[in-house]
Amino acid sequence: MGSILPFVCAMVYPGLDSPSPADWALIALLPVPLVVAAAVVPEVRRAEGLQAQLMLFPGPHARVRGDGDAGVSTVPSASWSDRARTGAWMVLRLEAGLAVALVTGQLMALSMELAGAAAGNPGVAGPLLLPVSGTGWGYVLLVPVPFLVLITVVAGAGALMAEAARLLLGPSAKERLAELEERTERLLERNRIARELHDSIGHALTLAVVQAGAARTTTDPDFTDRALETIEETGRAALEDLERVLLVLRETRRPAGARPALDEADQLLDSARSSGSRVDAEVTGPLEDVPGPVSREGYRILQEALTNVLRHAGPVPVRVRIAVEEGRLRLEVRNPLAAAVPAPAAGAGGGSGLRGIRERAALLGGEARAARDGGLWLLHVDLPLR
Repeated sequence: MGSILPFVCAMVYPGLDSPSPADWALIALLPVPLVVAAAVVPEVRRAEGLQAQLMLFPGPHARVRGDGDAGVSTVPSASWSDRARTGAWMVLRLEAGLAVALVTGQLMALSMELAGAAAGNPGVAGPLLLPVSGTGWGYVLLVPVPFLVLITVVAGAGALMAEAARLLLGPSAKERLAELEERTERLLERNRIARELHDSIGHALTLAVVQAGAARTTTDPDFTDRALETIEETGRAALEDLERVLLVLRETRRPAGARPALDEADQLLDSARSSGSRVDAEVTGPLEDVPGPVSREGYRILQEALTNVLRHAGPVPVRVRIAVEEGRLRLEVRNPLAAAVPAPAAGAGGGSGLRGIRERAALLGGEARAARDGGLWLLHVDLPLR
């Protein structure tokens, strides 16, 4: 492919009628300014990268399959360094293509000359760099040799060009950093989805278990009806959350605003109350001024905190405080310690729920603390609004 441009230029000047070695040197040099000028165009780097991937490397983009990364960039040039490397690659492609084309022509002609000498008719291929003298059937054994040499040359040239493509067309430091950031975002998204499922499904299942247990032991039909209604509502909400997460995994992304925020905290408090807990809530400050990401994460933190209370302490009285003050969102959840369940140590992880709360707070630049406060268990979360 790289030899096409030199041969086209040679047809214009100096011509291909018995060119001398000096003419061949000129043919190799004439197209260099053209390809260097083309390399200045940013999109040329994308085109060269796509061609290199298709023709030099196996993979899903090529007829030969492979799982390895080609290590070749397919984005336009973003700097003069990218343009310079693209220009160097194009010049190398041009010269290597011309050299392989000339070697191919000589070796094919040599094979024909050897066949002619074996048939007693030498000189059928014209002048060669390696002329064949004499005739005889012994030359038949030498006819395949040029083909074997040609295969070796082409395979070796292909391997060398593949390494050169990785070096000259590989991603720049800026592109590597962007790729690393994108990979980090994907990992963070996976962790966020895992937390979403843990908080939402865990909350629903905990409420269902508590409600079902209470309904099984009570003799009050009204309480049983309320318990079943709560199980139905929380189950439906969990299914909606699950469907939303699955849509994200299918890359059919919904806006972040589709996730519940703190202005819907009443639903969580009502769910806890329907499980038998007496929940006293105090909300101060303008919740509408809380930024979307902070409000949504605050909702999940409160959801996990109430789930932990029901899971570890049962339907006990709970004191919830939500305050927006001094540029921060503060959440506090207090509940009595269950007599049969020892409180975790203040510095302990406290299970995946408490760890998830700490991770959410840390990602927003805040902190979460949980510890025994007299006969109560206190969770305190402090999140910056900016």
